[in-house]
Amino acid sequence: MMINDAPKKSKSLWQHAFSELTRDKMAMTCLSIVVIYAVIAVLSALGFVGGDWAKEIGPSYAAPSTEFIFGLDIFGRSVFDKMIKGTEVAMSIGLVTAIISMIIGVALGATAGYFGGKIDEFIVWFYTTFTSIPYIMLLVAITFILGKGLIAIYLALGLTSWVNLCRLIRGEVIRHKDREYVHAAAAIGGGDFRKLFKHILPNVLHIVIINFSLQFQTAIKSEVILSFLGLGVQGRPSWGTMIDDAKLELARGVWWQLAAATLAMWIVVLALNILGDALRDALDPKLKGK
Repeated sequence: MMINDAPKKSKSLWQHAFSELTRDKMAMTCLSIVVIYAVIAVLSALGFVGGDWAKEIGPSYAAPSTEFIFGLDIFGRSVFDKMIKGTEVAMSIGLVTAIISMIIGVALGATAGYFGGKIDEFIVWFYTTFTSIPYIMLLVAITFILGKGLIAIYLALGLTSWVNLCRLIRGEVIRHKDREYVHAAAAIGGGDFRKLFKHILPNVLHIVIINFSLQFQTAIKSEVILSFLGLGVQGRPSWGTMIDDAKLELARGVWWQLAAATLAMWIVVLALNILGDALRDALDPKLKGK
């Protein structure tokens, strides 16, 4: 009988994470939900679904029925089509905002952590001062300056949501920059740019991915708050404007517009939260091999 003493090949962090996620049925279900929302948003942007949201198709405030899913609003427009169009707005805001905050947070955090000294002190002073301003007041102030509309929402949310990621990346880069693999890269002639972007950042990428998923759902909720306050999206449906419209409709017993917007937001935010937790567990290096 021959005994195989060959060492078992260990999985990489990404292989381990993929294996963990595929075994987690709840995480895969939530991922499927997010993908469905993304597909709906793309189809809405291309005009295949929700394109007729502004068209009057029936009587004012018609209740939900087999003919009118989620009923009609005051102008006889389909609440379901408005909810679909709102999905396009929400997913685009979540994506663009998360990308903007990711770029700023990673750039400043990596720069501060790697170079240290006066650069680190300035960046730490900057984000500490930045976070001393109440978040909602800063968000409203930026929105007032930029004006109303989708582009203003992108910038307002993206420019105010990078600090947590910046802190995390700074701490991780400080922890990694003195490790052996970085010194080895320097020994073979690697410059600062190569060491930072080719060696250090790939090893902290899991933090960026986890933060991206969490920032995505935070941006969706923030847009709803801004639109509810009248500072958000203009000229097109969003879940926030639908909830804002519904606050007066409830006195008439018209609940379906509020229900449609709230249900759509609740499902995707819950899915993103669960998916973010699953990503955190799968990508945490301390859990590797367990």
